[in-house]
Amino acid sequence: NSGVMSLLRPLLLDVVPTIQQTAALALGRLANYNDDLAEAVVKGDILPQLVCSLSEQNRFYKKAAAFVLRAVGKHSPQLAQAIVQCGALEMLVICLEDFDPGVKEAASWALGYIARHNSELSQAVVDAGAVPLLVLCIQEPEIALKRIAASTLSDISKHSPELAQTVVDAGAIAHLAQMILNPDAKLKRQVLSALSQIAKHSVDLAELVVEAEIFPVVLTCLKDSDEYVKKNGATLIREIAKHTPELSQLIVNAGGVAAVIDCIGSCRGTVRLPGIMMLGYVAAHSENLSMAVIVSKGIPPLCACLIEEHEDHIKAAAAWALEQVGRHTPEHARAVAVANVLPTLLAMYMDTRSSEDLQMKASIFTKKALKNILQKCTYLPALEPLLHDAPPNIMKHIVGQFSKVLPHDSKARRLFVTTGGLKKVQEIKAEPGSLLQEYINTINNCYPEEIVR
Repeated sequence: NSGVMSLLRPLLLDVVPTIQQTAALALGRLANYNDDLAEAVVKGDILPQLVCSLSEQNRFYKKAAAFVLRAVGKHSPQLAQAIVQCGALEMLVICLEDFDPGVKEAASWALGYIARHNSELSQAVVDAGAVPLLVLCIQEPEIALKRIAASTLSDISKHSPELAQTVVDAGAIAHLAQMILNPDAKLKRQVLSALSQIAKHSVDLAELVVEAEIFPVVLTCLKDSDEYVKKNGATLIREIAKHTPELSQLIVNAGGVAAVIDCIGSCRGTVRLPGIMMLGYVAAHSENLSMAVIVSKGIPPLCACLIEEHEDHIKAAAAWALEQVGRHTPEHARAVAVANVLPTLLAMYMDTRSSEDLQMKASIFTKKALKNILQKCTYLPALEPLLHDAPPNIMKHIVGQFSKVLPHDSKARRLFVTTGGLKKVQEIKAEPGSLLQEYINTINNCYPEEIVR
């Protein structure tokens, strides 16, 4: 408000180097604060001056200038575009070749903040020739530089298969894969993130990541003390598992399913989410892979997530994963039912139905999970408790299962009377001619008239 911007601008061209650097630093801190101030830096025509002097000044000034560009570019795609338009990318790429690691780091950081907004900006960074130099930066000895370069490669890769392919073609995967065992947690976070962003796009890219021999090494990350390393490690495994049954099988063979199950059991909150999703993807592919999740004792921790977690999206993910495990055959459904999952899902569904649309999604997932598991479940002791609480739209699936099993199983028929199940069925109010009424008639026809009465 006091007009400082216009006072700082001439100082960028001062004869005293320290004054130049301090002025650049002041502008960077102002621009970093919020997008209005960053906008003011752009409108004040300060960027062309910075870019102009980037090439000939000393390393301290280069760092400060790169900081200003990063501070402006981080706020929005429009501001990042302004940096691209003033020709800053070429200068920043030249800085990636500087002998001073601090200058490389500052330039890499600025490029990452520009690339993360969208694929056009990311493409501009690629076109400026940044990728091969970033791959050289992750091979430098300085940990801080490795971290930022890996993070920038992650930001470039995330938007499209083509951009990820550019990173792969520069030979990034092999160098990233070697750093999975680096003791520095922050570096591991970025490395795992970059590999995830490459693997997520296509089967081919996921296979290239796997071929870099990340298994079983990456499983150690699931036991890491750093929450983000755990989360990013699970995310990487999820992004590989989702593509094909073959890739999922490879993860199962490497012990990946058991490791993810342990990881879900040992943490809380959003760290669990990628692991939950990964188990769902593996189980969705085939009966055998779903059985691998069951045999590795994956159902109890998924059920625990339904009960312990408070956030709807985590509960919904757990419901979805359990549905993928239980929907294949009666045997799969029984494994889910025996773990007492169905009453929990039903309670959750009743709970989410009563509240607002924030939980719409959770409600849809829970209903779908209940329906798909119920349609395969022939294990009646697990179904019977549900007869007392279920709403009509779920009730028809439960009664439907009884009508399938009871005509062929005399022991089940006897039990159904003694436990009060048959009595409960008589109390159900069904529309005449509805599917539910048909199921009830089928059940009643299994018994002599006087018992039904």
